[in-house]
Amino acid sequence: MSVVRTIFLQCQPASISPISSPSSSSSKCVSVKFSVSCCSVASPVTVVNGNIDRKPYERNEVRLGLPSKGRMATDTIDLLKDCQLSVKQVNPRQYVAEIPQLSNLEVWFQRPKDIARKLVSGDLDLGIVGLDTVNEYGQGDEDLILVHEALDYGDCRLSLAIPKYGIFENVNSLKELSQMPQWTPERPLRVATGFTYLGPKFMKENGLSHVTFSTADGALEAAPAMGIADAIVDLVSSGTTLRENNLKEIEGGVILESQAVLVASRRSLTQRKGVLDITHEMLERFEAHLRAVGQFTVVANMRGSSAEEVAERVLSQPSLSGLQGPTIGGSGVLVSPLTYIFDEETPRWRQLLSNLGL
Repeated sequence: MSVVRTIFLQCQPASISPISSPSSSSSKCVSVKFSVSCCSVASPVTVVNGNIDRKPYERNEVRLGLPSKGRMATDTIDLLKDCQLSVKQVNPRQYVAEIPQLSNLEVWFQRPKDIARKLVSGDLDLGIVGLDTVNEYGQGDEDLILVHEALDYGDCRLSLAIPKYGIFENVNSLKELSQMPQWTPERPLRVATGFTYLGPKFMKENGLSHVTFSTADGALEAAPAMGIADAIVDLVSSGTTLRENNLKEIEGGVILESQAVLVASRRSLTQRKGVLDITHEMLERFEAHLRAVGQFTVVANMRGSSAEEVAERVLSQPSLSGLQGPTIGGSGVLVSPLTYIFDEETPRWRQLLSNLGL
């Protein structure tokens, strides 16, 4: 897409002498106007007085970003399927798909970090990623709003880990780590991480001033043993990989508890047609389905002189009482899992409208 921008600059005449008037004063500033043509894959932005006005890109369809690979991608597709929102992808090599039940919605498969970035830029309206990704690549952007903060998969934690051996053998808390005399401006604590925003932010907030960070995307657990780092900041699930590499988490060292979340652009929710309606539909299905997980309907025959007697007997056992009392009657015992349990109104929907000021 070809983009043309018109920019105004205030410059000293000495730097643009070819277009300066001979009669101009040496202390006078002049305005220079020029156009720049370029190719861009991002949404256009307008610069006004040095501030970026990020408006939703002019398009009609609503865009949902989903992880393209890995366990998070598989679990996300499964959740949508369980909520009767199956993703239809004509070709598995394509990055765009659709959910037939949600009209005017495009599904875009992206790397998780690109989902967060494109929500900020306005190229996506909604996304499902880990909370750690939102915080790392969203970097506190006020436009990002959590619609559902607990989709019940992708559980992990972003944590600081140090070796079990050597000078760290008796260090078991963040406070003890920060009080070690080894860390000086000349010899700072060396941390390897792929979280170059959350890692330094956490250290600064916890008073560790003599720290340097090296960027790495994989095999962080090997960095201390190789001698290229003293500690790491990485995602931890079970902790098995840390233990197998003689590393340990410490008290106070958990930076963030994370799981899959539904996140949206505040601008899209308030300015783009259809985004709020699609968000409402997804949110209702997610909440109703997650509430139903682990719940079952049981229909059974029970002996008794009256429905009231049977009901009283069942209600005396809390484990059998159900949500609003027992179901009586039937020709046998039927047990079936529930798909949805709907509230009169979705609590997170009320919270979202409040956050949007609607």
